[in-house]
Amino acid sequence: MSKTRIAFIGAGNMAASLIGGMRAQGVEAELIRASDPGAETRERVAKEHGITVVADNAEAIEGADVVLLAVKPQMMKTVCEALKPALKPNQLLVSIAAGITCASMKAWLGEQPIVRCMPNTPALLRQGVSGLYATAEVTHAQRQQAETLLSAVGIALWVEEETQIDSVTAVSGSGPAYFFLLIEAMTAAGVKLGLSQEVAKQLAEQTALGAARMATESDVDAAELRRRVTSPAGTTEAAIKSFQADGFEAMVEKALGAAAHRSAEMAELLGK
Repeated sequence: MSKTRIAFIGAGNMAASLIGGMRAQGVEAELIRASDPGAETRERVAKEHGITVVADNAEAIEGADVVLLAVKPQMMKTVCEALKPALKPNQLLVSIAAGITCASMKAWLGEQPIVRCMPNTPALLRQGVSGLYATAEVTHAQRQQAETLLSAVGIALWVEEETQIDSVTAVSGSGPAYFFLLIEAMTAAGVKLGLSQEVAKQLAEQTALGAARMATESDVDAAELRRRVTSPAGTTEAAIKSFQADGFEAMVEKALGAAAHRSAEMAELLGK
């Protein structure tokens, strides 16, 4: 990506995070351009990252090899249809808009190579994970460009079927909220067990952070890590058995299924 020119349509939090990740990796400011309708956003992003940020989308994409669409899903059709006349053949389009299918984007933009992505909010801390799907028009080199771009804020994983983006949404796109809910519940339970709110909160948060690092940095899977910390007839086993007696695994499966189903519904609604 050393000479790849990238344009961001929309310069909100996720786009700014990607820009920051790229700049931290040594991508020259001259190779990055962005557009945004908000004057305050344009000024802030330009100042923070040293790049050119303009109001006009067509101006932003001029000469770009990769165009990253980072606008709200409800605005995608309007933005894409207005952008279509300014696109050059074979410009790679990378969309991070939730619920917008490649078929919808092709209808609005024409037969451009498209990569559809589902990042998640830890990307704001460069600890994200993104699922990527490429249309048939995307070349091997363009796949590498998209992967490198999303890897600036975490890890990027390819899926072979576009419908799997709904599954990615259920597992990782919406996933941070599940862990926040668990932290909330553990904190509340700790308070009921006699801890102060602040102590319970810090215990739950740091435990979540430590467990995540153990899972990502270990050479064994999560099931084995759980077994290793679950002593027979001990305190951890008592809690795990309680979770499982209440159908913990089935509850998680049902919840993620609901998220995937809603993702597919949103794609149908937003693509019209």
